[in-house]
Amino acid sequence: MSSNSISELREQVRGAVFTADDPGYDEARAVHNGMFDKRPHAVLRAEQVGDVVAGVNFARDAGLELAIRGGGHSAPGFGTTDGGLVIDLSGMRYVHVDPKASTARAAGGATWGDYNYATHAFGLASTGGIVSTTGVAGLTLNGGIGYLSRGQGLTIDCLRSAQVVTADGQIRTASADDNPDLFWAIRGGGGNFGVVTSFEFTVQPVKDVYVGLFFYELEHAGDLLRFFREWIKDAPREYGGFPAFQIAPPLPFIPEDRHGDTLCVAIVHWSGPLDEGDRAMQPFRDLAPRVAEMTDVWPYPALNGAFDAIFPKGIRSYWKGAHVVELTDAAIEAHLEHGSKVPEVSATMHLYPINGACHDVASGDTAFAYRDATFATVIVCAWQDPAVDAERRQWVRDYYDAIAPHSEAGGYLGFMAEDDAGKVQDNFAGNYGRLTEVKRAYDPDNLFRLNQNIVP
Repeated sequence: MSSNSISELREQVRGAVFTADDPGYDEARAVHNGMFDKRPHAVLRAEQVGDVVAGVNFARDAGLELAIRGGGHSAPGFGTTDGGLVIDLSGMRYVHVDPKASTARAAGGATWGDYNYATHAFGLASTGGIVSTTGVAGLTLNGGIGYLSRGQGLTIDCLRSAQVVTADGQIRTASADDNPDLFWAIRGGGGNFGVVTSFEFTVQPVKDVYVGLFFYELEHAGDLLRFFREWIKDAPREYGGFPAFQIAPPLPFIPEDRHGDTLCVAIVHWSGPLDEGDRAMQPFRDLAPRVAEMTDVWPYPALNGAFDAIFPKGIRSYWKGAHVVELTDAAIEAHLEHGSKVPEVSATMHLYPINGACHDVASGDTAFAYRDATFATVIVCAWQDPAVDAERRQWVRDYYDAIAPHSEAGGYLGFMAEDDAGKVQDNFAGNYGRLTEVKRAYDPDNLFRLNQNIVP
């Protein structure tokens, strides 16, 4: 690709274009996962929708591999490319809230921290993720699992409409009334269908939540998982949270002599009336003696950002995920064996409940197919030292291999690693055939292929 061609792109856009010859290139090409150190031919930091249109047209016409970056959190590093074009949406981060209409519109580069900051001012929220630096776009397109899922549904269940730049460079609205096939597909079909430059969500009243963090000895991990398996089936939808394995971080409420010990933990919140919060935590006090406990009222954005500090930009990470309809005793034994060997403070297994409001939507109503699942399991290891890459990845793989026989064939897109391409059809299950039809309609040449790819 000649420098003249890049000059032509620069003339067409308002946003900055970075190549290897430009100051700031290394910063512009960096993604969250430090495992991926790729060198794009160019990075377009879009400022407006017109920049996205120009970038899509440029990559298509030049035959360049195209990477789309929202928050940059993609576990398999899909937000970058070697030798291709990156369209970076991080300069498009506005969030506009309409409290009268109970809606919020977020630009394609906004993070959940941006979104929560804007909506919290009005005492409102939508289902977001678990880490606030995650991009709104990536989480939403993959389905969207978060603290509020049991009460509000997945993030896609809060989505009313989206603005999408498709492979032909056209700007399309996707909603129940406009391009409904595209709207169906982007709700859980990943980034296969275009660049979403804005999302319109329904927001609901959530301002402060009652939070409980309960750390138990490992010997009670089985008790915690068995309890959670039964309790979550009929728990009020105001409950959110999950069980996990965790090396105790140096938090002030954890006894200093237990910092660094491997424990099991329940991270719980109650989004109902705050005066009922302490009583809502009682089942987790009754479960087993606690090594440490913290209960308090938090602003919802504080809960959504609670894990940010142990997952900074540049940390190396590797992920696996699985959907679970029934958490069997055999699955629990596999968790006890491998969760107890968690190797880093920034490594864990989280068992996210996706019942409640998530089950109010049928499997075929959106591209997210696993509406009968009770849990979405994520196993993630994040670390700083490249010397332990193989060891840390092996812990995740061994753990996943142990739970896979007790899980569904597919898992949540956002938890898939770069070596999970062979699971694409399983991840979409019965919706894969319809997704291929929508892919052929909007991206017949597979321009948008850096994703959990649906081949047209």
